[in-house]
Amino acid sequence: MGEDAPNRSPFLLMPVQATETPKYGVHWEYAVPIATIHLLACLAILPWCFSWLGLITAGLGTIVFGTFGINLGYHRLLSHRSLSVPRWLERTLATLAVCSLEDTPSRWVANHRLHHCHSDDDPDPHSPRDGVAWSHMGWLFRHVPHRKSLNFLDKYARDVLVDPYYRALEQHPMAVLWIYIAHTMVFGVFGLLLGRLISDDWAAGAQLAVSLIVWGVFLRTVLVWHITWSVNSLTHLFGYRTYSTGEDSRNNWLVAILAMGEGWHNNHHHDPASASTQHKWWEFDATYYVILLLEFLGIASDVRPPRHIRQKR
Repeated sequence: MGEDAPNRSPFLLMPVQATETPKYGVHWEYAVPIATIHLLACLAILPWCFSWLGLITAGLGTIVFGTFGINLGYHRLLSHRSLSVPRWLERTLATLAVCSLEDTPSRWVANHRLHHCHSDDDPDPHSPRDGVAWSHMGWLFRHVPHRKSLNFLDKYARDVLVDPYYRALEQHPMAVLWIYIAHTMVFGVFGLLLGRLISDDWAAGAQLAVSLIVWGVFLRTVLVWHITWSVNSLTHLFGYRTYSTGEDSRNNWLVAILAMGEGWHNNHHHDPASASTQHKWWEFDATYYVILLLEFLGIASDVRPPRHIRQKR
């Protein structure tokens, strides 16, 4: 696909008109975990659940699981193939994303590619033209069997499903939940042992364990969710447009800060194949600098800079 196609990544399969019949049932598989994690995150308001280490863990966790897992792993690597990394690192990044409970790699990729193929038009899964609440998170609660089907995944994420690890996550529906529970236990055990070591008191260890779970897992998960969802909603509603891209994408500086560069969304829709959303010097894309560091270390390769730089080569 040519360099001049503004809205297409080379790895997007051709758009196919949707034939699905609207379903208005609640998608309980998503609704229950989302509601539960939000409620558990509210425990952060309790003084007993607070610790400075928990607060720091929540902040660092949004970077590790959000920037590395979602932005770099699910989005720029798996969805757009804007760089290449060794298989072990690709799977590690994808697992970090799984620990954010944002669905399996293939389903995340398939929905994102569908969004690019039909952005802000039917059947875009999360167009703000259907309402800001819908695009932010409401679309997750609507049960659409078509987007859970193997045909849909094969059409939009065939390259992801060829990996045995990602295919296994589809074949075992509870795997994502078990991975999330396992990583929660890691935080809890670490807090328990560290608290016991520092204070020589198991009660203090239990308090630190709860703090790390509430802040470092539940609250961090909610933060990563809403940062990701803001890219779907706010950056198609508020901000400036540098490019005419045929949809409503915008560059939003606040979302760009929170989402480590993902908020330069009009830039991304103009050039989805690029590993960078930074088209002007002040449009800082933190995720891209992580990619450049990996390239400098010899870990990442085939890194695709923005189109205006590629065309000069």
